[in-house]
Amino acid sequence: MEELAGRPLLEGADEKGRSGEFGASSSSSCIPGTGGRDSSSSSSAVNPAVIFSTFIAICGSFCYGCALSYSSPAQSGIMQDLGLSIAAYSAFGSMLEIGGMIGALFCGRITALLGRKYTMWLAQIFCIIGWLALAVAQSEWWLIMGRMSMGLGVGFITYVVPVYIAEITPKESRGSFSFANQLLVTSGFAVTYAVGTVASWRNLALLAIIPGIVQLIGLFFIPESPRWLANAGRVKEFRAALQYLRGKNADISAEEEEIQASVDDMNNGPKARMVDIFQRKYAYALTVGLGLMFLQQLGGNSGVAYYGSSIIEKSGFPINIGTIVMSLIQIPISAVGVALMDISGRRALLMVSAGGMGISAFLVGLSFVLQGLNLFKKVTPILTVISITGHIGSFAIGMGGIPWIIMSEIFPVSVKALAGTLVTLVNWSSSWMVTYSFNFMMQWSPAGTFFIFATGSAATVAFTWKLVPETKGRTLEEIQASMTTLH
Repeated sequence: MEELAGRPLLEGADEKGRSGEFGASSSSSCIPGTGGRDSSSSSSAVNPAVIFSTFIAICGSFCYGCALSYSSPAQSGIMQDLGLSIAAYSAFGSMLEIGGMIGALFCGRITALLGRKYTMWLAQIFCIIGWLALAVAQSEWWLIMGRMSMGLGVGFITYVVPVYIAEITPKESRGSFSFANQLLVTSGFAVTYAVGTVASWRNLALLAIIPGIVQLIGLFFIPESPRWLANAGRVKEFRAALQYLRGKNADISAEEEEIQASVDDMNNGPKARMVDIFQRKYAYALTVGLGLMFLQQLGGNSGVAYYGSSIIEKSGFPINIGTIVMSLIQIPISAVGVALMDISGRRALLMVSAGGMGISAFLVGLSFVLQGLNLFKKVTPILTVISITGHIGSFAIGMGGIPWIIMSEIFPVSVKALAGTLVTLVNWSSSWMVTYSFNFMMQWSPAGTFFIFATGSAATVAFTWKLVPETKGRTLEEIQASMTTLH
């Protein structure tokens, strides 16, 4: 899979390669966007069926964005109504990561067994149960169990949605379609922030169920992934799904042959073991993968996303106005990321994104320093809100999705699923550490917290410049050969 966005999103396959993973085989690249030979003219046109199927899939991404941002506008209401302490609320907020880690452990195998559509359906059941639990919660335990259920759901969503999109889209538009996943995550994030300024935390949880219901209904009207069908041996359905996605009159013969050949190669290959990814030849790829996953979280986005309202409140800026400003800016910035994904290189956009996060975090820290010194009292709240908005926007334009795109490209098919599980766990666990500790760090020192995030972002720029390869416009074979032979 060439492009992924959101969270743990690697071409899923279990150890036996039965997930329909869509990396290129050793003989050819059958994945749109990987630089392999053109299957046919059928793969270059975007059929309305692809657009509709992608829309239904990214309804799940919208739900993920809602789950990410819910804890921020809901914080004051939940703490007041249920009498939670900072420690208890931090535990509640971080339960999404715990559930996500559990979901990530099993998502590849479940996706392989059930298929992409039924995995998305199962994910939404967990999410809806979670939202309902929050809406009726009368104690901390209801909150924790609801958040945990939601985490299980989004653990599946962040994996299966980009997998499905990448498997159904033609190669010329794969980058934009895949990054649209991140756009919908950001949209869910922004809408929840905005609606949270006027809706109670219980009503906000009920409203968040709506996109999940839309996806549940829409899944009955979109095809299963052709690659998964081919991998499952359902040849007739595989051809029908591919024809539907490419258009009634499209010639799919070449693409059909390449997909089938790739699936056969994967299924006939050796079974990978976890120890295999620690071989020296994969050391460079593993360093890049784990490094980006850890640094993505060290920049502090999870803390800002989960508790943005409390940051604004601490700065002295009106919460409702600040929250609306934060929510409005994210969608157009993410749209810019969609446009740039098929134009700019991965490294350049990644460094611009991390650099923007670092500068923004430094300015937030500076504003709290000035606030502590009672200097520029009228200016520092505005500087805080502008900088927080810049931090979120910078993340949305690159750091939110590009690390997962790179991860999908640098690991060979033989170890990609296992490597994906490992980097997924690193990402979710790093996010948990940030979200759980954030409120305690802010009590210790707001300025110090953001200076740490600024340092993390600076480290990301240096790491990217020194170690991360440029993968745009190269075949998977070229990328993987360079990762295993030159380093």
